[in-house]
Amino acid sequence: MTTYAYNASTFSGKTLLITGGTGTFGNAVLRRFLRTGIGEIRVFSRDEKKQEEVRMLYNDPKIKSYIGDVRAYDSTLAAMRGVDFVFHAAALKQVPSCEFYPLEALRTNALGAENVMNAAIQSGVQKVIVLSTDKAVYPINAMGISKAMMEKLMVAKSRQIAGSGTLLCGTRYGNVMASRGSVIPLFVQQIRDGKPLTVTDKDMTRFMMSIEDAVDLVLYAFEHGEQGNIFVQKAPAASIGTLAQAVKNIFKASNPMQVIGIRHGEKQYETLLTREERSKAEDCGDYFRVRADNRDLNYKPFFTEGKKELAVLEDFTSNNTKILNVDEMEDLLLTLEYIKTEVASFEGSQSHAVTTIPAPAVMPQ
Repeated sequence: MTTYAYNASTFSGKTLLITGGTGTFGNAVLRRFLRTGIGEIRVFSRDEKKQEEVRMLYNDPKIKSYIGDVRAYDSTLAAMRGVDFVFHAAALKQVPSCEFYPLEALRTNALGAENVMNAAIQSGVQKVIVLSTDKAVYPINAMGISKAMMEKLMVAKSRQIAGSGTLLCGTRYGNVMASRGSVIPLFVQQIRDGKPLTVTDKDMTRFMMSIEDAVDLVLYAFEHGEQGNIFVQKAPAASIGTLAQAVKNIFKASNPMQVIGIRHGEKQYETLLTREERSKAEDCGDYFRVRADNRDLNYKPFFTEGKKELAVLEDFTSNNTKILNVDEMEDLLLTLEYIKTEVASFEGSQSHAVTTIPAPAVMPQ
């Protein structure tokens, strides 16, 4: 898989802080950056067990573990001192959990991001990239609402600190394939267990990105971002039925699909750009850039003028992007190291599951 060719010398000798750094995104950044001349990577999270797992896995002196919580400004500020760049990935991401505990989602996803940005500004950090989600667009669930507030906080703060030494910008992306807690590992486990693949709605669509795509998007934003920008990848999408069938085909599985219905807070399809954002978005090839609206409240269009093109533009959704068929979805899945490893393991377990035919009993003479 081709990755974004960023200028690695920009990070030479620098210190990068990753909030939520023990998660899927943090591990992908570690794998990418430990091969470079980066000076130090600070992994900031509240999970001491995962911190220990990261230390044991990589065993690299460039990695420094910081136990703390983005909800606590003091611990965030302490980790931020001496940092050059921040990738803010810490979040509550599970839609059903956030529906039952919406205040917790707000505290982590919105107020936690506010702490990260304030601590970064206070510490003279050069660049902060905050990671958002397609669920922040037309949000109908607590997770999306809290992430939409994070975006609004970032854009508002970028106006307030214009001309200062800290640059704030964001990325917004869809489902990261095979990330922790996502549906692909669930499908794989259900195939292993011989159970039906539980599908919410076969026609439900989702954007499809690899974790490497997510890192590429952040690096593109890092290199090209200006104050208050939000970057979006032009990601393809697939229906959940297509995804489940592709996983079955790869594993040569005959498990049936079981439709269980839409869960708390889920949408039929996701949106990465509203039509209002598309009207001002800059086409950057593989990405869209949405610049911050830096007008103040004293402007005529706010009250009396609109934009005619909004009437003809469409949102950028998982229904009108490139829709992958089963073969294309299989090809995309087979680029993932997780799938390659699981397939090899599954095939190995199948080859050893050979039924032994007992020898016929010897009858006494």
